[in-house]
Amino acid sequence: MNKPKHMVLGAYISYGTGHHPAAWRDARVAADGAQNIDRYVEFAQEAEKGLFDFIFLSDTPSVFRDDLNGYGSRVVVFEPLTLLSSLAMVTTNIGLVATASTTYKPPYDIAREFASLDLISKGRAAWNLVTSSKSDAAFNYGLEQHPEHAIRYQKAAEAFKVITGLWDSWDDDAFLRDKSSGIFFNKNGMHELKHEGEFFSVRGPLNISRPPQGYPIIVQAGSSEAGMDLAAKTAEVVFTAQTDMSLAQDFYSRLKNRLANVDRLNKDVLIMPGICPFTAKTESEAKEKFDQFQELIHPKFGLSMLSDLLGGIDLSGFSLNEPLPSLPESNGNTSRQKLIERFNKNGPLTLEQLYKKVIISRAHFNIIGSYKQVAEEMMSWFQSQACDGFNVMPPSMLGCLSDFVSGVIPELQKMGVYKNEYKKGTLRNKLGLKRPNSSYINV
Repeated sequence: MNKPKHMVLGAYISYGTGHHPAAWRDARVAADGAQNIDRYVEFAQEAEKGLFDFIFLSDTPSVFRDDLNGYGSRVVVFEPLTLLSSLAMVTTNIGLVATASTTYKPPYDIAREFASLDLISKGRAAWNLVTSSKSDAAFNYGLEQHPEHAIRYQKAAEAFKVITGLWDSWDDDAFLRDKSSGIFFNKNGMHELKHEGEFFSVRGPLNISRPPQGYPIIVQAGSSEAGMDLAAKTAEVVFTAQTDMSLAQDFYSRLKNRLANVDRLNKDVLIMPGICPFTAKTESEAKEKFDQFQELIHPKFGLSMLSDLLGGIDLSGFSLNEPLPSLPESNGNTSRQKLIERFNKNGPLTLEQLYKKVIISRAHFNIIGSYKQVAEEMMSWFQSQACDGFNVMPPSMLGCLSDFVSGVIPELQKMGVYKNEYKKGTLRNKLGLKRPNSSYINV
């Protein structure tokens, strides 16, 4: 697969109020957005109006530690598969990406749930394969500690093998449903997986038919070396955090080069950095919007959120005027910790300066500018081998998403780097990704 003609765009709507951590305090934002289905319907339909390729839901099977002082809004959210199944009923074209952790969710459940979503949505499902960076998840599943980073990725590789094998449990034409003969399915079209591995023992078959897309599209969001290796072997779309174009180009090149030695159906992956755009008709208006959001960050929340992004490092004993201390290696989000440490390379920032710089976009690319300026910067990344598109993280919902749809999308279309209509068919068809054949097709 060659580089796409048009950039691919995702709408990151995970937290219901927006990506800026203090968005829920804005007078124009529904503070209960994370558990308000009517708001999510608005988000999904606005994103589809803007021809976004998919909506993206992150998830972690625990309460965010950065919210436990009472200042953050991410403590309660919908379960993503349940939410996307409902949004499938009020949308037609937009893809539906949900996160599920191979560390804490059994492969059989992941396979069944995403096959169900793919059938419900008529071929629009995608699975964001993660290993969970939040260590508190362990305590919700009877474990004394979060598994080590390397172990989590070994387990993820085996889980992927099991899950894709389960999606092949039934041939595409296995279900005859012939009323005259009384034969509902062709018994030769059913396959038991009989997997016995280091982490999992799964017989199968899956009790749902093969997904319309063969496999829901595989998305991967790890940027560590282990994450990149897993992405090269499994992913069709990669979501990554990159703070500037040069870092994005380096990541893009390194991941694309890894693909040369991997036997895979789609010979390329779509690489999509996150982008958090503060945008308006003019640059000054965009800066004013940004400053208003920054003023809403409570200092205690800013520090605790920075601690969480660093992998759970406790910073509570440090003054906001102190620089970032030397950090132990994280067993959580290792790639994010390294990105944050880079901010200090041009001179140490105080903890207050650092959290104000980092938490607004959680170490993703943050941009402030007019609609045209934002579109030009996105086009520059796209044309400079830094990305194949972006996962757009609106600072507030619904306002910033609507601003992007009405202001930035038309500019991208004028530049010829964004589509004017959806292609027909499944999400795979729309993204130009081949449909996998069953692993039993030549057996």
